[in-house]
Formats: sequence, structure tokens, C-alpha cells
Amino acid sequence: MMTFNFLDNASKDKGFSLIALIDPDKKNDSKLDKILSKIQKSRFNVIFIGGSKIADNHFSKRVKYIKSKTNLPIILFPGSSNQISEHISTMLYLNLISGRNPKYLIEEQVKGAIKINQLSIKTIPTAYILLNGGGATSVELVSNTKPLSMLDKENVLSHALAGQFMGNDLVYFDCGSGSSNSMNLDLLKHISSNIEIPIIVGGGIDSYSKAIELSNCGASYVVIGNALENEEYVED
Repeated sequence: MMTFNFLDNASKDKGFSLIALIDPDKKNDSKLDKILSKIQKSRFNVIFIGGSKIADNHFSKRVKYIKSKTNLPIILFPGSSNQISEHISTMLYLNLISGRNPKYLIEEQVKGAIKINQLSIKTIPTAYILLNGGGATSVELVSNTKPLSMLDKENVLSHALAGQFMGNDLVYFDCGSGSSNSMNLDLLKHISSNIEIPIIVGGGIDSYSKAIELSNCGASYVVIGNALENEEYVED
């Protein structure tokens, strides 16, 4: 069964899928086992692997290690074309459509295309939209793009519809790692009532109850990352 089918079925069965995001960077080496243990003991259905930037050349080695420690499906959530690994069979194929930097609209996609094809990695076309969750995030700094204001509902909806009309299978709203706020619930309701493709929400989420709130407002998939790294995630 393809991983995307698993995600779809999990979402239907439980209302939404809870996704753990692991940043396979050097900074997390000392706590990787603790993060994985927390994931295994919690309600997570899937693991995303990826980060805005990796400080060394051990990305693929860490991916292999993570795979050896879990039976959960793993999907690559790449910060760049350098994060394509032979150890992952499925990836989000991202377009950062909230920004206008050509590097993340088409250049990184072109750079990674041949390797993805050679490795026969299944791709899930995903419209990636960065929202302003309060304060600059690593995604904003690395991509050199500005997040969309959550106060401008129609502008956010326009971007989401554009992502849908371009043929993406998913739209991913991200307030960014370590953001002080998650996606506004009224905005999420507005978007979900006007688009047809499933919604992923990430950034600023630190509890299972918050994930349920987002699910009730239209999120099919909820991503928790920074709260796991900092041991702040609460499964209440």
C-alpha cells in the first residue's frame, strides 16, 4: 500500500492523522532516541523527516537510523534537493507558493528531479504555504520569503486555490518551527470549506487536544515537530 493511501485511510478512520516531524540535524543527535521513544508511545501515525537546513553531511545516515527504530511510515519533507535519500521511498514534492523566490518555486525541484527518478521515489505534489505565526522562523530565513498574514483570509484562500488548480494533491499550511501561534481556526474553517484537496497544518502545535481542534476545523493531517524536540508535547 502506498504511503499516501495509508495517510488517507488513517485520516478517514480517526478523523485526522497525527504526524511527527523529525529534523535530522546534528543538533538533535543527543536527543534522537528520546524523540523516537516519545513518538512510539504516542498516537502518531506517520513520521515526516526533513529540516530547513542540515549542518553536516550525515542526513542520509540519520534517516537510516530513524527507519531502523520505527515501523511507522516515513515520508520525506525536504528543505532542499540535498535532502533526497535512497532510504526513503515517498516524499512530499513541495512548491513554496506563498513566496516568490524562484529557488523554491522551481529551481530546487529541477535540481532533485533526476535523482528522485533514479531512486523511484514516489512523490506527493504539495502546495506549501508559510503563514505568519509570530516572529521569524527558520523556513522564512532560509527561503528568503515572507509568510502570509492570517488576517487576510481571501489572500490565503487564493493561494490555496492556486495550489489546488495547479494539480497538487495536498496543501500544507505551516506557521514554521518554533512559532508562537498555530494556524487560526477561523481561517482554517474558511479554507477547508472552499477547497477540495486535503489540508496539512503544522507549526506552533504542542498538544493532542490542539491537534483535535485543528482537525475539527478541517485539517486532515496535523504535524508536531518542535514540541517533540523540546519535550513540550502533551498527549492530553
